[in-house]
Amino acid sequence: MAVTDFFAGEIATELLKQLVMISAKAWRYKNTAKQLLELIETIQPTIKEIQYSGVELPPHRQAQIRMLFESLEKGKKLTDKVLGSHRWNLYRQLTLARKMEKLEKTISNFLKAGIHTHILADVHLLRVNSDVRFDRVDKSLERMIEQVGSMKIGGGGLIRDAMKRAEATMEIETNDDSEKFGVGLELGKRKVKKMMFEAQGGVFGISGMGGVGKTTLAKELERDDQVRCHFENRILFLTVSQSPMLEELRTHIWGFFNGFETLNSVPNLNFEFEGGVRMRKLVILDDVWIREALDHLTLNIAGCTTLVVSRSKLTEPKSTYDVEVLSEDEAISLFCLCAFGQKSVPSGFCSNLVKQVANECKGLPLALKVTGASLKDRPEKYWEGALQRLSKGEPADETHETRLLHQMEASLEYLDQTTKECFLDLGAFPEDRKIPLDVLINMWIELHDIEEGNAFAILVDLSDKNLLTLGKDPRLGTLYASHYDIFVTQHDVLRDLALHLCNRGKVNRRQRLLMPKRESVLPREWERNSDERYNAQIVSIHTGELNEMDWFDMEFPKAEILILIFSSDKYVLPPFITKMSRLRVLVIINNGMSPAVLHDFSLFANLSKLRSLWLERVHVPELSNTTIPLKNLHKMSLILCKINNSFDQTGVDVSDIFPNLGDLTIDHCDDLVALPSSICGLTSLNSLSITNCPRLSELPKNLSRLRDLELLRLYACPELKALPEEICELSRLKYLDISQCVSLSCLPEKIGKLTRLEKIDMRECCFSGRPSSAVSLKSLRHVICDTDVAFMWDEVKRAVPGLKIEAAEKCFSLDWLDE
Repeated sequence: MAVTDFFAGEIATELLKQLVMISAKAWRYKNTAKQLLELIETIQPTIKEIQYSGVELPPHRQAQIRMLFESLEKGKKLTDKVLGSHRWNLYRQLTLARKMEKLEKTISNFLKAGIHTHILADVHLLRVNSDVRFDRVDKSLERMIEQVGSMKIGGGGLIRDAMKRAEATMEIETNDDSEKFGVGLELGKRKVKKMMFEAQGGVFGISGMGGVGKTTLAKELERDDQVRCHFENRILFLTVSQSPMLEELRTHIWGFFNGFETLNSVPNLNFEFEGGVRMRKLVILDDVWIREALDHLTLNIAGCTTLVVSRSKLTEPKSTYDVEVLSEDEAISLFCLCAFGQKSVPSGFCSNLVKQVANECKGLPLALKVTGASLKDRPEKYWEGALQRLSKGEPADETHETRLLHQMEASLEYLDQTTKECFLDLGAFPEDRKIPLDVLINMWIELHDIEEGNAFAILVDLSDKNLLTLGKDPRLGTLYASHYDIFVTQHDVLRDLALHLCNRGKVNRRQRLLMPKRESVLPREWERNSDERYNAQIVSIHTGELNEMDWFDMEFPKAEILILIFSSDKYVLPPFITKMSRLRVLVIINNGMSPAVLHDFSLFANLSKLRSLWLERVHVPELSNTTIPLKNLHKMSLILCKINNSFDQTGVDVSDIFPNLGDLTIDHCDDLVALPSSICGLTSLNSLSITNCPRLSELPKNLSRLRDLELLRLYACPELKALPEEICELSRLKYLDISQCVSLSCLPEKIGKLTRLEKIDMRECCFSGRPSSAVSLKSLRHVICDTDVAFMWDEVKRAVPGLKIEAAEKCFSLDWLDE
């Protein structure tokens, strides 16, 4: 059952008011209005009962509610026209009178056909009290659907679809809905109105994750006085949904534009109104799931503004408003409205406990409403238990699970299986932490057998569907971009959804074995089941300091990914690593203040299939002749680590230990003064990144041994004063990044020998000139440099067709360190 901000009860209430006005003033419609009035008054109490029952209905029962909602909504629009009709327009009065009669007969026949709304309320009660009667009720309702499924109303919308929409719009009860609607909407309203008012028509979007309040914002815009004035009350609001009747919706839109309520087909017409001036009209398409639906329903008519409400980014970024979560004050206000019926914490109730629970919702309106309503009238002790469950990514109670997590799960329905699995993998990372893009992509490549390009495409797809957030970085998506210092984030409710879906079933049978939050010890559930093998492919452990006695024996014969996250100055690796014979990706992250010493590093000896190793904020163990070779290791990243001359031990052949290493990253390692010459023995290296190392002053002269190197990144190394001439012997080099190496004054004179070099990034380097041989860089197509030195490349640009010289002013941001 979808939870939105408007429902059938409100339409019925407004319709009653207008029918009373018609009965009193419009004599042509009095009798029909009175009959409709009696019908609506009869069914309104039952609508309210269903509205606030708090029970989830299956899809075919939702259809019943939506059918009734559409009837009432059509009645509301018709009475709007009746009240706005001019007395002297007798033809229009006669037409509207007939439509009033038709509507009265439609609703009357609808009820007589056996779809009594009190049955729907009974279904809710049966759902709560008696599962054994479900089969009989299902059959009864299915017969009713068959009887009226083909009935139509007004602009061609099926009653069945209308009833679905009514059920989908049910929401949690609060004492003052007008207050609830207003929370956190003003900024969004201003931004969307500005976009629409400044343009003469076009397509605009409201985008955001499920439950963030997109439909609420759209409805508020529909009712906004400025919007109604701008479009002269010519506004059509349609709910598209996941399974739309596109032809009927398109016909409805055409009927809205040509002034007729029914059309058998969409004509190929080009309408002009009011002396050749096209009227401004607004079509709001709510709950659009796929671009195909949007393309089918968007009309290219002058003066037409289309506002698309979707969980995915379906419109141009400049024309899309991404709905923001609520601020802390707004969140507390909305949460208290749903939990206590007022905007603040009641006297005598623990305000700190309320804030802690509300903070678990991270400003998401749907989560605040559902969680607040589920805790209404509960004692403080119950709130404490709910807080503990929420902090572990678990539902606060059954209502919270069905109304929030099931609602959010709908966001995954249009994902292909691989993309959905990648989304679930995000549950392996702690809440409120930026996830290194490199770690994520490495996981997906190894676990789901996809190429790096496909992994990046999945990342963008999840971002477009608002299932994660990509950090804004100018390098993102460029051909030679590095990913180790680019990050993604995810809203905690989406992470809770991933955890909820991953934690189904017996713990030993789960594909992902995840610790939802940091604990001082391993979960007891794991220990109780440790006598049986675990089937998990991903294992994620998040603890403080653990010693050897804190671990217990576990077997992971299928584990391919192991993520160890801790906060400590020392850390004992789990002994069960030796049994992870299939392990392909190992991520070790220390969130402590200083680099940790790893004990039992010898356990790596059995990781013969390991392909990717990420070490963050640890002391890198020294290598020796007894170190067991990691023959399949392809990628190694050392972030914020202490190198301690690990690669420069006398008599150690690094190439024997890492014979197939293709990608080496050393980032923010402040004790690295000189790059060890032994690294040049890694002749299989394709990419070498030595970045943000403030003390690095020189490179080895035997760099030419890296004959397969294609990517060399040396940015943000301020003490590096020169590049060795041997760099010009790297015949396969395609990309050179020396940006922010402020002590570099020139490029090697023979740089022209790099005939395959395609891109140079040299911003924030103090160059006084360029080598004359640069005109020989025939493959060069992109140079990024500071504005004041761009002119140096003019001669090269004339010699190399298609060369782009980009004068950049901004440096890369390092704000990712502020966590």
